[in-house]
Amino acid sequence: MKKYRNEWKYCCLESQLKLLDCRLKNLLKLDSHSGSNGKYVVHSLYFDDFKDRCAKENEAGDFKRFKWRIRYYDNSYESIHLEYKEKLFGMCYKKSCPITKDEYSKLLVCDVLDIFWNTDKDLLKKFCIDIMNKNFTPKVIIDYERRAYIDLNTNIRITLDTNISAAYNFEKFLSNDYAKYPLQDKNYHILEVKFDDILPGYIKNIVSSYNFIQISFSKYYLGRKKLEEVLR
Repeated sequence: MKKYRNEWKYCCLESQLKLLDCRLKNLLKLDSHSGSNGKYVVHSLYFDDFKDRCAKENEAGDFKRFKWRIRYYDNSYESIHLEYKEKLFGMCYKKSCPITKDEYSKLLVCDVLDIFWNTDKDLLKKFCIDIMNKNFTPKVIIDYERRAYIDLNTNIRITLDTNISAAYNFEKFLSNDYAKYPLQDKNYHILEVKFDDILPGYIKNIVSSYNFIQISFSKYYLGRKKLEEVLR
């Protein structure tokens, strides 16, 4: 049975983010991807079908929608993951599996028949089916810096995302050598609060103390819109 989680998003100023960071680091732990400076860079390559279904469902605000993406962190492209993210009435479900660089290279150009017949990873097999049947292809690269705090006991995850950008040089995805186009003014950033059923009061009080307004913010969809502007 799928386990969906709450995912609340807020837009915040640089000054608010710094104050929030100071409070959170005294209460929660940084996640395992964090570097010596407490941050790491997230690189995601998003796919969509020949009808741009994922983008259109997001634009329409459909209560149920999904996305496919390939992701790695910092420059650790030896550890690449395929991810499937589904949203249902504002709650999220995510599943991932590791893929090899060879599998990644074939997914990038939609050469997946051999992968489909030889992989024992169900998620990868499902993605191959979508590529073959619905012509899923790369659409946008989304990069950003992340500081992530977690509480393993309550399964809370709070992420502070800065310098969010879009790019389209898909063949250079693993080298991180491409022009990046910011999605927001440099003084604005994204806070995400992820939890299962109930958000503990001490976290809720911290977030509410800044009078943040909850928003809908799809990095994928806004990245697609940015590339439309750039490539117009």
